[in-house]
Amino acid sequence: MSARPAAGGLPDPAFWTGRRVLLTGHTGFKGAWAALWLQALGARVHGVSDGPLPGRSLYADVGSLDLAHDGRGDIRDGAAMREAVARCEPEVVIHLAAQSLVRASYAEPVATFAANVMGTVHLLEAVRGLGGACPVIVVTSDKCYENRETGRAHVEGDPLGGHDPYSASKACAEIAALSYARSFGGGDGLRVATARAGNVVGGGDWATDRLVPDLVRGLMAARPVPIRHPDAVRPWQHVLEPLCGYLLLAERAAGTTGPDASDPISGQTRDISREGRDVSGEAGDVSGEAWNFGPDPGSEATVGTVAKTVCRLWGRPEGWRAAPEPDAPHEARLLHLDSGKARRRLGWAPRWNLEQALAASVALYRTDRSGADLRRLALSQIADYTDRPAASGAPR
Repeated sequence: MSARPAAGGLPDPAFWTGRRVLLTGHTGFKGAWAALWLQALGARVHGVSDGPLPGRSLYADVGSLDLAHDGRGDIRDGAAMREAVARCEPEVVIHLAAQSLVRASYAEPVATFAANVMGTVHLLEAVRGLGGACPVIVVTSDKCYENRETGRAHVEGDPLGGHDPYSASKACAEIAALSYARSFGGGDGLRVATARAGNVVGGGDWATDRLVPDLVRGLMAARPVPIRHPDAVRPWQHVLEPLCGYLLLAERAAGTTGPDASDPISGQTRDISREGRDVSGEAGDVSGEAWNFGPDPGSEATVGTVAKTVCRLWGRPEGWRAAPEPDAPHEARLLHLDSGKARRRLGWAPRWNLEQALAASVALYRTDRSGADLRRLALSQIADYTDRPAASGAPR
């Protein structure tokens, strides 16, 4: 019998309490938020990362994540991944570690492919060595699609591709993850699902060449921020939205009965139960499948809209200016995601619209708190998010 979507589309504390979770990239922006939420759910979190990027980070600002183990290791190092997996003996793996910046991938393409492709392979190989049915959620990107900018929202069966090294590396990671699910899944074998999220915002992101962090740095310095592509459209969402999806997906993967025959590369998407029954469209097995997590249809927004909103919420509407760079490296100007599959089969749905997402982000950036106080504020935002009803699916 197929499992039912989680009630209310929220992670189940009964599933996570006491569960050993290996979280790669826990010192990154999305990883630190994931660690905080998992701990709030009662999980025993083992982090592995090569360390936070230089400068400020949510990981550093909260002072301590109080993990079961706060480890260091380079995902490009197979031995380091085997050691991390052996230490944790995980019951769930959430793989966030990556080289995550498009413009940085032009400067360091080899390092980008090494981290995003071989890093994923090293982790999957290490988990395979456990010899059990440990679910692995491999987080890639909405940029893994061959984006021809037609205006149609991407669905999971669309062709993979990528113009820049970052996007291409994430497409390669998708193919590698699918290969492991097919080759080593089944019965008590490896259970792998991939997750493709839209552009995330949230307090505590201090990475360079990202819109909101760049705006915040400029606002703090009272310096108008130049925006390269104010008309570019992206599927913006608060970081808690896709994290909720990853956790729901992990819960479902832990309860699967075997691999399926879905193929997001060729576009042939069929879910096949162990008995050979076609359960397409049902809340069935998820191993070997890709999942989109993006905002409600029609809720995508331009870069300029996000810039205007952040500056208005900050109280300095003049805090940005359009500054095209004709010779800048290629970046997609239009990107839409269709998350209907996650709605139907996981019960997942966005809870915050763009205004709410940016207001929560600005609130965390503007606080003078640090350490335990900042941690409490971040946890209060997680509580606020889980208390809000999910959207009905109509554009907001």
